[in-house]
Amino acid sequence: MQLSTAFQDPELCRGLLDRLQAELNQELAFMEVCGTHTVTIFQSGLRTMLPPRLKHVSGPGCPVCVTHAGEIQACLEVAGKDKVMVATFGDMLRVPGPDGRTLKQAQAEGADVAVCYSPMDAVRLAQKHPEREVVFLGVGFETTAPAVAAAVQQARRLGLANFSLVSCHKRIPPALRHLLGSGDVQVEAFILPGHVSTVIGIEPYAFLPEEFGLPAVVAGFEPAEILQALLEIVRMLNADRPEVLNAYPRGVAEQGNPKAKQVMAEVFQVTEATWRGLGRIPNSGFGLSAEYADFDAADRFHLQTASVDDPPGCLCGQVLKGTAVPSECRLFGTACTPASPVGPCMVSSEGSCAAHFKYSLDRT
Repeated sequence: MQLSTAFQDPELCRGLLDRLQAELNQELAFMEVCGTHTVTIFQSGLRTMLPPRLKHVSGPGCPVCVTHAGEIQACLEVAGKDKVMVATFGDMLRVPGPDGRTLKQAQAEGADVAVCYSPMDAVRLAQKHPEREVVFLGVGFETTAPAVAAAVQQARRLGLANFSLVSCHKRIPPALRHLLGSGDVQVEAFILPGHVSTVIGIEPYAFLPEEFGLPAVVAGFEPAEILQALLEIVRMLNADRPEVLNAYPRGVAEQGNPKAKQVMAEVFQVTEATWRGLGRIPNSGFGLSAEYADFDAADRFHLQTASVDDPPGCLCGQVLKGTAVPSECRLFGTACTPASPVGPCMVSSEGSCAAHFKYSLDRT
């Protein structure tokens, strides 16, 4: 049996569920902060099989979803300029700006918008089209930031004066600190993101047990791995010994990926960032460092990230904070569907609303 298949084994999952039921002796709300975990929890049916006293709260783990409407507005502004090509990942074309307009609509109206599967694709576009300014819209957490940083380095090596970056990257640990400090959400534990942790390791989460007394586990992405992480959380709570555990050692080293962190440190500097639903959070973003400031599209095109609200009636911001579930939104499943999304949580397959719509039985 292959390793990934073993972690999907129904008998193993049933055994872990039985142990959870036997060892859980209190009400417990846990938050996952990874879009892939969100999808697994819904797709596998885990959310409906967990013990009644174990509550799942979905957090800001979808990189497309947390991109602020003001950042989309700035990118739409760039896309409207002459001799400019905006390049980004496919999901970003469908994220609505403050007025509901998307990059896909801008493309249909004549804007030059290209879909990339890798940041290096944008570098190649800049090589291929020297007559155009290629602006890459970089989104994502610490997972994608190293690849974007490497693309900026490659653009410098190639001497590409027509390549620039709009950096909308976000950092997960400061967002978790902000959430807990705000008092908006009440959870007793975290399942930490596997992909992000492959880059940053587990030390950046140490504040969770040290300052807030909360256990946290880095988990893999198969159903049994998530259940094992929950069992570890329950055992830490029962023993009153909260810590950060790495339950995904086949993917995550304790110190993360030194090379990836080095590339990020060379190209980016830590900045304040604006998150959809969470607002402005200190030290939660990546902006270009002084050494690479000449690749900053925000400076090159004098872009400003406006402070704008989500569309009327959209609860995407509350869903990202864990203070609302998608089915509580009056637009969910009617005005807002994956085919016609109002908010970004319905755009990305990793968004809570999209997962809820596709896999949950309680949608309307």
